[in-house]
Amino acid sequence: MPTVLVIDDDPSVFLLTRKALDGIADIVTAETADEGLDLINRQKFDAVLLDIMLPDRNGLALYCEIREKDRRLPVIFMTVEAASGTAIEAMQLGAFDYVAKPLSVSALRSLISRAIEQRELASVPVAIVADEELAKESGELFIGRSSPMLEVFKAIGRVSKQNVPVLVRGESGTGKELVARALFQYSHRADGPFLAVNCAALPDTLLESELFGYEKGAFTGADSRRIGKFEQCNKGTLFLDEIGDMASIVQAKVLRVLQDQRFERIGGNNELKTDVRIVAATNRPLEEMVAESTFREDLLYRLNAVTIYLPPLRERPSDIPMLIQHFLSQAKVEFNKPDLEGASPETVEMLKGYSWPGNVRQLRAVVRRCVLDSALPVLVPEVLPKVIKEELASKNGQSHAAGTAGEPMLESGGSTALAANTLDSDSAASVMPAVGGGGTSGIHAQNPELVPFAPDDSDADEPNGLGLPALVDNLFEEKSTDMYSEVIAYAERYLLLRVLRETEGNQSKAAAILGITRGKLRDRIASYDIRLESGVRIGE
Repeated sequence: MPTVLVIDDDPSVFLLTRKALDGIADIVTAETADEGLDLINRQKFDAVLLDIMLPDRNGLALYCEIREKDRRLPVIFMTVEAASGTAIEAMQLGAFDYVAKPLSVSALRSLISRAIEQRELASVPVAIVADEELAKESGELFIGRSSPMLEVFKAIGRVSKQNVPVLVRGESGTGKELVARALFQYSHRADGPFLAVNCAALPDTLLESELFGYEKGAFTGADSRRIGKFEQCNKGTLFLDEIGDMASIVQAKVLRVLQDQRFERIGGNNELKTDVRIVAATNRPLEEMVAESTFREDLLYRLNAVTIYLPPLRERPSDIPMLIQHFLSQAKVEFNKPDLEGASPETVEMLKGYSWPGNVRQLRAVVRRCVLDSALPVLVPEVLPKVIKEELASKNGQSHAAGTAGEPMLESGGSTALAANTLDSDSAASVMPAVGGGGTSGIHAQNPELVPFAPDDSDADEPNGLGLPALVDNLFEEKSTDMYSEVIAYAERYLLLRVLRETEGNQSKAAAILGITRGKLRDRIASYDIRLESGVRIGE
């Protein structure tokens, strides 16, 4: 479990922090700067919560000493005055953030969780491995010895020390964040900060303030100045994940940073300069988005200085045995299964033959689940998820499909379809997924009767006619260890299909009904492998 150091002379802060971080981190406390520094010299911490005013020293002076010992240790300042000039100065020097007292439990929990995540992103080495024995080691390994992955490794080596932006492209789950971290760790900026922002996870206005910061009074609720990631990440690397979901107004401001490394805080008039390397990632077709005027062409040109393409797992099946071994080694330790030896040759061959729409992330989840389900020291085909067996059976010409009539598909990566014959007679839409595959390589369902869907509003609360009780019973029978996310995913998949049917496939209308952005809707459609056939209107 991560460990957080709290340096403050107020005992109530210790109690509050323990409450906020209960179950997610251990807490170590110090009441003076000297005591805190002594602990940092003797123990490894994942984040520090530091009061500005301490009995024996100013918090800023202590922060400078902490930076000398560990530049990557995220430090969060606490101050009685939200607009404290000292806290602002600390942020400019590289502190993670600051909070005003009195502290909110929920805000503090969220803030420290993000700080711990940054510590892990910046500090855990990403080792590039092409050796089967090394793949058995645990830790953050970038594994592969296939020709496509060797090209990725060579590209990282060529551009890591070049001060140019990099665009990482690939399907979801291929490891784009690992590429960004490897570029950072092998660069001349490795001693600086590494920050990651998921552009799809934040509303447009919040994303803008997260990146550029804001001045006091810039908008309602802006009670103090806030330093943005571009300012905070000076001399370091900023990873912009899912950049294809970035709003046009934010794209324009990011373009300016790429052009001349200058920007202004929201509500500010002073031009600020920063020295940041940008690594961006996307699974979206940016060229098509440029043609649709949803992504700036000039920004794409700037980001495209260097592009690294990550191949989907189905295009490098020779790497799957090494990945299996690596994930088994991790699960062996995590689940305390010392007798676990590996996977049988038959199991490995079956996993190599699957299409992996969720790529490496899905393979890891499948291996973990199999380890939990297996009572044997060797993983055998019987413990593999149903979706894998059914896809392989379908490929072998047997009369199986991704689901049977009246039966929900619960496995990770399972497809969902709205078959043509479930639509209203005057509907022009046909929403269908590929069976067992992502992207263009999937095989379309030949018999829509095999992938049923509740066709009218009366069954809207009972997907596939089963209802949640039967769905949960099914998960219990399968000994699911991720029941919450599977039920939520099943319900979300049903909701998307229902709304898309209602709007005859018009994504703009569907996004408006759902209350999400069109980019977010597209991301969810892709994650559930929902195909929009030729009869569907893609936009306005």
